[in-house]
Amino acid sequence: MRFLLIILLFSSPVFLFSQIVAGPMPCYTDYKEALVWVQTSQSAKVRMQYASMTNPDEKFLTDEIKTNAQIAFTAKLLADRVKPGMVYNYLILINGKAVKPKYRQQFTTPTLWQWRTPPPDYSFALGSCTYVNEPDVDRPGKAYGGGNNIFGSIAASKPAFMLWLGDNTYLREVDWNTNTGILHRYSHTRALPEMQQLLAETHHYAIWDDHDFGPNNSDRSFIHKDKALHAFNCFWGNPTCGIPGAKGITSKFQWSDGDFLLLDNRYHRAPNDTKDSQKSMLGAYQLQWLKDALINSQAPFKFIALGGQFLNDAAVYECYSANGFNKERNEIIDFIYLHNIKGVVFLTGDRHHSEISKLSQPGKPDIVDITISPLTSGTHSGSDEKNTLRVLGSLIDQRNYCKISVSGPQKQRKLSVDFFDETGKQLYSYSITQN
Repeated sequence: MRFLLIILLFSSPVFLFSQIVAGPMPCYTDYKEALVWVQTSQSAKVRMQYASMTNPDEKFLTDEIKTNAQIAFTAKLLADRVKPGMVYNYLILINGKAVKPKYRQQFTTPTLWQWRTPPPDYSFALGSCTYVNEPDVDRPGKAYGGGNNIFGSIAASKPAFMLWLGDNTYLREVDWNTNTGILHRYSHTRALPEMQQLLAETHHYAIWDDHDFGPNNSDRSFIHKDKALHAFNCFWGNPTCGIPGAKGITSKFQWSDGDFLLLDNRYHRAPNDTKDSQKSMLGAYQLQWLKDALINSQAPFKFIALGGQFLNDAAVYECYSANGFNKERNEIIDFIYLHNIKGVVFLTGDRHHSEISKLSQPGKPDIVDITISPLTSGTHSGSDEKNTLRVLGSLIDQRNYCKISVSGPQKQRKLSVDFFDETGKQLYSYSITQN
């Protein structure tokens, strides 16, 4: 009997000793289902137990997922026995054993408010550019990343969800040519201890930019872009990924009465140095989808998440106005004006500083671009850039995050924008009213 026990112990150590190394992390949520992500240290059988706070004795289990190296030992656990407007506590089970939570583990389903009540108020956090140091492969000299306590400050602000605006990890030279390297970089960033509370306690949505897609300023020519897409799908849980005719990360979700359009500015992007009057950042299919989605939306605020700045007219670095993409930028603006689409707010990252840009034309709806960057990467001052659309006083050149709150009665909604430093100290505030 003792000999048999020894055989059992050493014949399947993977399953016996696997543990959580990152997460869990609630991802998208809807009226009838919600998704929770988690990563284990080794191959394991993973499932989730969940129960509503109003009826804790009625417990449900998700289907079992077996993690493996090809998906970086990640699992996406689908809770498909939920009801609208409920808060659920959840537990992760590894090989049948519940893992004791280190933080509050909850997910929330949206309230079914249409035709019943005013739209619920809500708030969400935003940020971009998360660099986590790994000295063995970082550039020589001063560490580029820092201020990791910012994630604790975001968690303490208790947003309904977090929207990650790209450069959510930084692929290095040793990473971007192999699946192993890309998955390692995503795993290394996601396992950051200071990030775990934020991951566990709120929902998360994401887009990408160049550094979590490939090399600096990468575009559709990146030969390993499908490896990057695979990694993105392993580590994020948006409701969809890509649209018919256009692979990539394009997606959309709704929160209360807000529409969130998640754009991909890399997978179909023409190279910056291409001499082509018709060059596109989004590609024809995605550009048409964006136009259609804007026309279709009845939301008071239509949030467009994009990796790089849209409005900044200084034509520097990888702003939409630079590198020959200004024609497509103007096409989008003209489309918004032609159809009198109100409440368009771009949410952008990339720039290593934060600012708000606003385009106001007589008789036309205002267009606003809220740029939030960086979370933990190095900073850059944009004070010498001639962005004529910058809202006076909005420039922030230190690590920061943003929290946006939407409140007020239907047809009179108000958007409050607040920027905070890594300790949670308020740096700047701005407001937009529904028009």
